[in-house]
Amino acid sequence: MSYRDLMIVVEIAEYDTSTRGRWHKPPARALGEGIYRILRHNTGKKTHTHLIYKLELPPPQEKNEAQESLNIEREGSFLIQIKNPDQCATSSQFGGLQNKRKAVFPAHLQGRFGHLRYSSADPPDFLNYEGCEFLLVPASDDIQGGLGLDLKTECDEPDPSCSDLVKTFGETASTTPLFEGTWV
Repeated sequence: MSYRDLMIVVEIAEYDTSTRGRWHKPPARALGEGIYRILRHNTGKKTHTHLIYKLELPPPQEKNEAQESLNIEREGSFLIQIKNPDQCATSSQFGGLQNKRKAVFPAHLQGRFGHLRYSSADPPDFLNYEGCEFLLVPASDDIQGGLGLDLKTECDEPDPSCSDLVKTFGETASTTPLFEGTWV
């Protein structure tokens, strides 16, 4: 996605619909910023992949309304599994994307699935393909205790000058929730 495409997604829009009349799309809002890693974890029996993250912004505080309402922790770990686009949906009501929108992986990645419906995100190149569907399974809110890792953020103290979101979208999208943790 280009910078121009991204700016279209985050900006305010008004348009007419045939069924609902005039429609107003509010601008995107920053909810958090931090760092993440995708890592391979070998437990001895099986290798799997984790998506781990640690928020830097908004600053830690007693109450963060925006993150609390969406159940977003300051740091966390998820098992990440990539869905095989060649496997048909079963009786699940969540069949995924329509066939024309599903990812088309090159043979070396598609071959990693074999006959499985899901595969670990190893290599993470799977995520570079439009239509890639993945499953996140909560693993832990304690990265250091659960995986023995300590993610370091850019700044020791939360600071707007460290924020790539503010530098990129500060004039286009509201950054109030990023610093105050409240919905506006």
